[in-house]
Amino acid sequence: MNNIIEVKNLVKEYKELKAIDNLTFEVHEGEILGLLGPNGSGKSTTMNCILSLLNFSKGTIKIFGKEMKPDSYDLKSKIGVVFQDVSVFDELTVYENIDYFCGLYIKDKKTRKQYIEDAINLVGLGEFKKFYPKKLSGGLLRRLNIACGIAHKPKLIFLDEPTVAVDPQSRNNILDGIKKLRENGATIVYTTHYMEEVEILCDRVIILDKGKVLAAGTTDELKELAKIEEKVTVEVNNLNSSYIEKIKQLENVDEVTYNGNILLVTYKKGKNNLVEMIDYLKKESINYNKIYSERPTLNDVFLELTGKELRD
Repeated sequence: MNNIIEVKNLVKEYKELKAIDNLTFEVHEGEILGLLGPNGSGKSTTMNCILSLLNFSKGTIKIFGKEMKPDSYDLKSKIGVVFQDVSVFDELTVYENIDYFCGLYIKDKKTRKQYIEDAINLVGLGEFKKFYPKKLSGGLLRRLNIACGIAHKPKLIFLDEPTVAVDPQSRNNILDGIKKLRENGATIVYTTHYMEEVEILCDRVIILDKGKVLAAGTTDELKELAKIEEKVTVEVNNLNSSYIEKIKQLENVDEVTYNGNILLVTYKKGKNNLVEMIDYLKKESINYNKIYSERPTLNDVFLELTGKELRD
C-alpha cells in the first residue's frame, strides 16, 4: 500500500510548550483518514507542519514520496486545503471565486472551465453561480469554500471541520461530496468533532492528544479499546436512590448514572446484561417506559482516551 503522507518523529516546540511530541504516522493512498483530538491536541499544528506553513523542530515529512518544503510547489499543486474558516472573496460571485482559486493551478482556460463545472456540480451550487457570498446561507458558503479548495482536482485533500454550523441537508450534501472525491481517486485527511461523520466516512482514524498518537486503527478496532463492553439505557421515572445502589452491586456493572428520567448502566463485560437488567426491574416491580442496549461508540473511546474534562 502506497503512502501519500509519511510523518516521522515530528517535533514542534513553542518555547517551553511541546505542541507535537515525536509524532509518527502515515496516510495511505486512496483512504479517508480521520485526524481526531480535543482542542489543543495538536491537530492544526500537525496539518500546518505537513503543509509547510509552520517550521518544525525535528523530524521529517514526505508527501508523494518527496520531502515537503515551503518551496515544494510541485507538491503543493497536487494538494487541496479547506480550512475551518471560510476564505472566499466577497466581491466575486460563486463562479468567479472558484475560477480564481482553480486558476492558481490550472492555466488552460478550457480545462479550467470544465474543472469549475465539475466542482460546482460536486457541491450542488449550480443554481447559485452568479450569487455573491453575502447572499449565501452558512451551508452554501461551506460548500463554496470546499469547491474553491478542490476545483483543481488535487490528489491529496485536507478538510478541517468542513461541516461546522451547517444544517443537516448541507451536511449530507458535503459528506456525499467527500465520498465522491475519494471515489475519484483523492486521498483525504479529515478533522471533525462529529464522531458520527467519522464512522460514516473514515477508513482509518488517528486520535491525537498533547501532540502524540493515543490510538490508531479502523473505527471497529478503536471500539475494541473501550473499557466497557455494553451500555444499557432505561427510561424510568422517579427511580429511588436505593435501587441505584443495588444496581451498582450487580455483576459486571462498571458505572451507574441517573439523570432526569434516564438510567444509564455501563458493563465491563458480559453478553446477557440487557436480559439481566429486565429481570431485575421485573423482580423489583419497577415500571419503565423503554429499555435498550448498545455497544461502546467511538465517542466513548474518544472520551476514555482523552478525558472528560473541558478544554479551552
